[in-house]
Amino acid sequence: MRIIKPSWLSHKGEQKDFEVYSCHVSPDGKRLATAGGDGHVRVWSTESIYNANDPSYTKPRQLCHMSHHLGTIHSVRFSPNGRYLASGADDKIICIYQLESGPPAIAPFGTNEPPPVENWKTSKRLIGHDNDVQDLAWSYDGSILVSVGLDSKVVIWSGHTFEKLKVLGNHQSHVKGITFDPANKFFATASDDRTIKIFRFTPPAPNATQHDMVNNFQLETTINSPFKSSPLTTYFRRCSWSPDGNHIAAANAVNGPVSSVAIIERTRWDSEINLIGHEGPTEVCMFSPRLFYTKKPMENGAANGHASGGALVTVIASAGQDKTLSIWNTNTSRPVVILQDLAAKSISDLAWTPDGQILFASSLDGGIVAVEFETGELGWVANLEETDKALSKYGASRKAMGIAEDVDGLQLENHSKEGERKGAESRMGALMGDFQPLPKDAPPATNGAKAGAATPNPPPTNGQTETQPEKDKTNQAQEEESADKAAQRVNELKSRVTITKDGKKRVAPMLISSSGTGQSSLPQSQLVGSSSKAAQNDVPQTILDLSKPYDGLPEGGLAAMLLGNKRKIVLTEGEEEEEHPGKRASTGPRAIMRNSVEGLEPAALEPPQNGLVPTPEYLRPAVLNPSIAISQVRLAVPKVRSHILRPLERGVLLEDSTPEDASKVSENVILEARNPVSIREPSHITATKRGALLWQDYLPRAIILVTGSKKFWAAACEDGSLYTWTPAGRRLINAMVLESQPVVLECRNWWLLCITAAGMCYVWNISTLSSPHPPVSLGPVLEIAISSLQTHGAMPAPGVTSAHLNSNGHIVVTLTNGDGYYYSPTMYSWQRLSESWWAVGSQYWNSNDSSVGALQSTAVGSVPSKDEQSDGATVSAGIIPFLERHTTNEFLLKGRAYTLQRLIKSLLSRDGFETFESSVSIAHLENRIAGALQLGSKDEFRLYLFMYAKRIGAEGHRGKVEELLNSLLGGVLQDKKGEGDANGKGWYSKDGDICGWDRKELLKGVVMILGKFRELQRVTVQYARILDLTLEDDIAGDAMVVET
Repeated sequence: MRIIKPSWLSHKGEQKDFEVYSCHVSPDGKRLATAGGDGHVRVWSTESIYNANDPSYTKPRQLCHMSHHLGTIHSVRFSPNGRYLASGADDKIICIYQLESGPPAIAPFGTNEPPPVENWKTSKRLIGHDNDVQDLAWSYDGSILVSVGLDSKVVIWSGHTFEKLKVLGNHQSHVKGITFDPANKFFATASDDRTIKIFRFTPPAPNATQHDMVNNFQLETTINSPFKSSPLTTYFRRCSWSPDGNHIAAANAVNGPVSSVAIIERTRWDSEINLIGHEGPTEVCMFSPRLFYTKKPMENGAANGHASGGALVTVIASAGQDKTLSIWNTNTSRPVVILQDLAAKSISDLAWTPDGQILFASSLDGGIVAVEFETGELGWVANLEETDKALSKYGASRKAMGIAEDVDGLQLENHSKEGERKGAESRMGALMGDFQPLPKDAPPATNGAKAGAATPNPPPTNGQTETQPEKDKTNQAQEEESADKAAQRVNELKSRVTITKDGKKRVAPMLISSSGTGQSSLPQSQLVGSSSKAAQNDVPQTILDLSKPYDGLPEGGLAAMLLGNKRKIVLTEGEEEEEHPGKRASTGPRAIMRNSVEGLEPAALEPPQNGLVPTPEYLRPAVLNPSIAISQVRLAVPKVRSHILRPLERGVLLEDSTPEDASKVSENVILEARNPVSIREPSHITATKRGALLWQDYLPRAIILVTGSKKFWAAACEDGSLYTWTPAGRRLINAMVLESQPVVLECRNWWLLCITAAGMCYVWNISTLSSPHPPVSLGPVLEIAISSLQTHGAMPAPGVTSAHLNSNGHIVVTLTNGDGYYYSPTMYSWQRLSESWWAVGSQYWNSNDSSVGALQSTAVGSVPSKDEQSDGATVSAGIIPFLERHTTNEFLLKGRAYTLQRLIKSLLSRDGFETFESSVSIAHLENRIAGALQLGSKDEFRLYLFMYAKRIGAEGHRGKVEELLNSLLGGVLQDKKGEGDANGKGWYSKDGDICGWDRKELLKGVVMILGKFRELQRVTVQYARILDLTLEDDIAGDAMVVET
């Protein structure tokens, strides 16, 4: 070891040498930057310092000096790439200098400064502090620069654009130190409020702005135990992070009455180790940037093994007000070197060269000292690969992903990414037309090779080589033959020649999917793809021809009301207004007029009909009570038709059709209702099969609606009465009398729905002769809270387009404005499942058009076999996608979204609405999940849950993530006093299942999705341990496929 202290290495003044507050060595080790009380930043050649005793050395000593500050400079730091040099001073300014290639400027006239050798120019002046800037630090990738000062602020600047990204005001007093984690996941700040605060961050993109950093730079923890009685007399509290990322060395700590350097352990963030020996408070401590071997490694290149070079240790230097420099390593309890009275005043800063063998120290007496160590004095420098290996366990090589909390977190992340890779491979294979589901026992395809193909050297999976069983020769021959046929088909497609109109030959383009399977892999239009017609009641049915209520308009309709019925002849010039000879007297008979597009027109004479006069399709409007005109809710009533015919095909009631179409399938049961022309005669209802009469009945009033299923038949009459029959024609229930005429009559299994003209909804279970809830009004759905149904005027309130029942007997209603509603029989309220707000504002609109088959093959978790699947899987299936498609048809496709789209577009450009689109999208997913849970839609619930988990994980909503995981675990969301309801439902239930799924299976899927978000791993790893997801098993074999 030798100490070098050249007399010229100082900030000289006319009367004395100025204090040197900071020093730093460039990444290439060729330059030393120092900052002093004279307001100058000086750049020295380290080579000239090492050769200070050599009189023959004539190269320049000072390379450049910059004096762009108006006060004392407290900190100077090179950027990791050596391109920039930053300095902070008590003028509240941070200067960024950039080394330019041009010739340097000549030294100002009248100064004794040597001419500059390098051209360092001030490129930026950063203004963001309200008081002195005390310390600076660059992140290890150079993406950010952090400054701290006496204004208690921590300011983060972009390392590329030098834009201010964020200001952190967590400290309560002067901040005097800053250090970065070499794994680039945290930084630590030390303050006079006697705390060190650890901040977690993700390196921002080069073009990042303040708006992008809303969720970045979050406080991880606060450490105060080693500093409870530390003195406030130090100028700095410069801390340092060890090169392996394991420890932080904090200056100005205390251990009882003794000054010390606290060693804080990563992850646990506690300080059980203290370096005791300094007689006064320490100002600065600095880890050597390299790891050292305790023993000399072998020279044959085997130095990477610990056996050859002993244990790996770190070296730390500390100094302060006692003017003593101490150097320690982690292998001994005593200092390796103690240099007492190295300076006449406090030592202010320390800087190691990149090779870790030379240490520079600056002090307030104006001196700058270099301490050079011989090989082996501190240990033997380890290769940089050892440092990278030590940092890799903290995810140093995984950029922009946050930090893995521990090894369990990395295992969980690998599981999650393996599942995503499988999902992407299967989806890409499906798009390319060659997707085949992998058998359970087959190894995953690697590097594009199919799992079923025979390869001479199968690739190793997770460190274990799997041998493939040999196949029979017959199977191989069949595969080769099928492969040859496929290749021949592809060649034919590729060489298909077409002749254009002008006679030229062209090779027709081949679709990508043509060369693979004939099945389309594009998303289906419905969530549930069922081959049977049993689910057809979930699709919208043709709307009946409904009569329009008479609103007192004139004979010409709306056109006559606006333009009038009278037409006056325009008089030409020279004519006088005389009485027209053809004009009838006012007392004569009135002409018969007919309504037309042009208004009222004289009715044309028709010849009298001879022979058989056909019965009109519509006989007359239904007889209504006049008071319906002033009802709060009024729906249009179907006209009385002469003939109603509906066939029942395989248990599914088809739409009204002709006798020819209805009898095409011989097994169809045809229900016919015939109404007489005379209002006093009875109506006739019959059921036939293959032309044979099954049963018949007569009703006293005209029938306006019929419905039926395999379980029962039902008919509604114009007097508001409802009749039901068994399939054999036996009357089941006495006539049920309603308050007004039925408008909608639907059935599903044993459930029967009837909606009346006054807007009342009735639901009955015919098998149990009961109703799940009292009659409910459609008024809330028709927006009577804000709309009025005027008797004589335009009606702004929406109308009903369809009403359906699901297999649980729940009512689902769609409106003309695109909204879709569901009535909750347990909460006695209408709930809106789909609306135009989501259609315009959410990023997830139209994101659920995929079939259950695709969902089950690419979603998280195992898929139950056909034998295991129960009827519960199809409960409410496809209702939410159906309602959202209806909203798209009514709102977007009919051009009603223009105003709302313009409103949202203007909102996105306003201040305070930066997170608007993200918030609406998350709310849309939450709305979907709540709807699927209420309806009992099993498959949609899982799909929306995983989409939601992925989104809140990407957004970093820690609170929502933790609440979701707690809810899935079950029984956690309750009062702190443990007063939770034992009979809770849904999320709050104590059952092991939720919406038909095992809670643990759903929790496993959500944890797998969230596993790759490192900023959330502190939460997710706990649940992964409960589910045993962090075990080091065969990831490729056990990983779940993730697709959201």
